[in-house]
Amino acid sequence: MPRPRLDPRTPLTELHVHLGAAVTPAVMWGIAHAQGIRLPTKDYWAFRDLITVGPRHRGSGSFQAYLDLFRWTELIQSSPIAVERSIYEVIGGAYRKNNITRIELRFNPMKRNRGGEQDLDHIIAAAVRGMDRAVLEYPQVRAGLIFCLDRSFSRELNEIIAAKAIAWRSRGVVAVDIAGPTEPGFRFADYRALFDECRRAGLGITVHAGEIGGADEVREAVEALDPTRIGHGVKSAYDPAVMDLLRERGIVLEVCPTSNLNTRVVSDLAELRLILRRFIDHQVPFTLSTDGPEMLRSYLRDEIALLLRHEMMTLDEIQQAIQTAHRASFVDGASVPISDGTGAAPIALEIEV
Repeated sequence: MPRPRLDPRTPLTELHVHLGAAVTPAVMWGIAHAQGIRLPTKDYWAFRDLITVGPRHRGSGSFQAYLDLFRWTELIQSSPIAVERSIYEVIGGAYRKNNITRIELRFNPMKRNRGGEQDLDHIIAAAVRGMDRAVLEYPQVRAGLIFCLDRSFSRELNEIIAAKAIAWRSRGVVAVDIAGPTEPGFRFADYRALFDECRRAGLGITVHAGEIGGADEVREAVEALDPTRIGHGVKSAYDPAVMDLLRERGIVLEVCPTSNLNTRVVSDLAELRLILRRFIDHQVPFTLSTDGPEMLRSYLRDEIALLLRHEMMTLDEIQQAIQTAHRASFVDGASVPISDGTGAAPIALEIEV
């Protein structure tokens, strides 16, 4: 039977992309050498394996192993010049390779200033310059930056990141996030007042939850921080009450299929299909993203093709997810509560034989 696929001209929106996982290895290689960073190898192909998930990793990865890949990418990106180049390359590359016309890049600026050696505002200004350069060259693209607070950081450090997000709100910082591995003693509720301050300043709120943690973690994040979106959130599929909560509040999940498969958050394709079907059956709004296209060697259109190839979603359902992403974006005030995909604009489709 013919295999359906999206027309390559269809504009896409990607909402969940980490800067440390989104720059091509060749560019990272050049940035590292330009800054005189001593790498553990002088062979480019070995370096590529060092910062990406290749065939030898697939099926045997873990969440911690995935996080460990960021050690080198964050180090290489730890200067104003490196951040500017990285942001610029990611936005332009996303448009050229996948026709992504709306993108939100997230990163922790404090993990790019070498422990305080670099001035934080210079790092942020460089990120904004890189974004401005990219959208000037590609006027079809709208972009925004999301600052990630970190579960492993002290409250004081996270307050500084939130304050910087507010201060740079008018220059393209569109939201705040909390990311990082599970930490003993971490509570979303401890950040309620801080996130309320960010919300009053006009920033969007998205939170990593329901990836390593279970559905209870998603409920905790929702009740404590009232986010507009949840990063990943796949474990919500195992609690109907949590799915009802997400649907009733119009909270959008940022689902990253290949990433979750690689980290073993989702065990296999069968479980991924189960999760997506439950979200669709319970009318939980969700989008599709890569998490890190270069690190995972999977672009947004690859994610969509994967779901179509294994018949996890229909073309109409893919269309709904694309429109959900566009409507849920924090860029240009596009974000609105979403309860379903009705009223979506038509998406150009073609059939691959």
